[in-house]
Amino acid sequence: MRQAEGAGWVRGVVFDLDGTLVVQELDFDAMRREIGLPTGTPLLEALERMDAAGREAAVAVLRRHELVAAETARLNPGVAAFLDWLAECDVRRAVLSRNMREAVVKVLRRCGLSFELVLAREDAPYKPSPEGLWQICAAWGMAPAEVLMIGDYLYDVQAGRSAGTRTALVTHGRALPFAHMADVAFSSFEDVPDALRRWFGGAG
Repeated sequence: MRQAEGAGWVRGVVFDLDGTLVVQELDFDAMRREIGLPTGTPLLEALERMDAAGREAAVAVLRRHELVAAETARLNPGVAAFLDWLAECDVRRAVLSRNMREAVVKVLRRCGLSFELVLAREDAPYKPSPEGLWQICAAWGMAPAEVLMIGDYLYDVQAGRSAGTRTALVTHGRALPFAHMADVAFSSFEDVPDALRRWFGGAG
């Protein structure tokens, strides 16, 4: 782990949404094909390089796909119990997503999730930028070292490292080449490692 022992307790957790807390049937390759982008091209970054007309058309594609996927979103195993445990520990909880706010809100409502703060791509520069995490830290009045970013992708880990938070990667059993970059990597919210749970020992 990167974080030194004795670095203090975690008082707030920021979660990625899609792939971390919930499962959504988002076909990113289909989105790229519709927009006319090569396979593997980061979508939001590609939009920034488009002219106004191209960007508007691409945003419409993303919106349609994200809203359709939200209709069938479901919680990942163990998420509800882990969130309940954090609440018992008096740990504050937020969501930071690259998805659009309309879809994020729809997913949260469908899955029965409620968070103190929810930032979507309209609300802050999107991950891997650390800006969204800094906004949340400021709203909570916490230092980044008191906050943990939990996600399932490279951008989540990069955002946390850049912001100065601790980072945890949920792999869902995948062998991820960037797992070593996170302070803790774990396979499922059904099996959260003690090394991570100990960070909340002073909460509340």
